[in-house]
Amino acid sequence: QVQLVESGGGLVQAGGSERISCTASGLTFSSYAMAWFRQAPGKEREFVVGISRSAGSTVYADSVKGRFTISRDNAKNTAYLQMNSLKSEDTAVYYCAAQRGMFDPRRESKYDYWGQGIQVTVSS
Repeated sequence: QVQLVESGGGLVQAGGSERISCTASGLTFSSYAMAWFRQAPGKEREFVVGISRSAGSTVYADSVKGRFTISRDNAKNTAYLQMNSLKSEDTAVYYCAAQRGMFDPRRESKYDYWGQGIQVTVSS
């Protein structure tokens, strides 16, 4: 049974930093590209950032470029999202997702597995 479990998150002040993690089980982690999506209240889920299987390629949404950093540790089956200079508009439920096929990070339909999501709230 495949599971993606997000951790971290919570309440952080605007301008602050937070790191969230996604730990996978039940799959060969190094065979999957990983990504983070988010969904703010009343909005559709949107792509945030993706990382290829070997971490050789990353793709960022313009809204987070320069502030967020994705990384992965294949030995620990874990992907990370370091979020700096947080803004109130970053408040959302953050989801990690795993993609088996060719790296196509922005398309939700290409992802095979999803985590349950974790709340990140940025207070201004």
